[in-house]
Amino acid sequence: MTLVEIFQQLLPGMGRSIGIFFCTLVLSLPLGLLVAFGRMSRFRVVQLIFKAYISIMRGTPLMLQLMVVYFGPYFIFGIRITDSYRLYAVLIAFAINYAAYFAEIYRGGIESMPLGQYEAAQLLGYTKMQTFFRIILPQVIKRILPSVTNEVITLVKDTSLSFAIAYLEMFTMAKALAAAQRSVLPYIAAAIFYYIFNLLVAVIMEKLEKKLAYYR
Repeated sequence: MTLVEIFQQLLPGMGRSIGIFFCTLVLSLPLGLLVAFGRMSRFRVVQLIFKAYISIMRGTPLMLQLMVVYFGPYFIFGIRITDSYRLYAVLIAFAINYAAYFAEIYRGGIESMPLGQYEAAQLLGYTKMQTFFRIILPQVIKRILPSVTNEVITLVKDTSLSFAIAYLEMFTMAKALAAAQRSVLPYIAAAIFYYIFNLLVAVIMEKLEKKLAYYR
């Protein structure tokens, strides 16, 4: 089997990997902002809850979290697991994991903003909500974009961890094909896919950084 034929067989899995990537970003980026607000809450109990959540998500392997989300409903509540739940388990695990990382990135960016920004906005008559979304958040995005880029690139590679619960994304299919064909070519095809995908993401993020001119 040639490399081209292998790519043809892996196409459905590539589509699923790309789907996991984009769905995770759509879910985890706003969720991370909410977690960051909880982490910075003035209420000590709320702050400790979100701090513990971030600590657990960052301190345990994503593969383990995938297994807990997928097998947990059955072992804890006795709920029957269906094949269709695999995708939901992948998205839930990836979203809550990456939200924790994005939350700390958001928090670092927000806390780095000078206090004078808030005071100036207050003098101009802005509400707290208007101050954050119109003045603070746009500047925070410029500051945190390099860190977000690193996490996004890591996410591309982490999609391969879906094989832990046998979700048929690209790496799972490549692994099965390599075993069936007794060939290393499917792994080479997988490496090419991840490299090109990461290269495209890196180029897009770099152009976005230049457009925002975060370094000026």
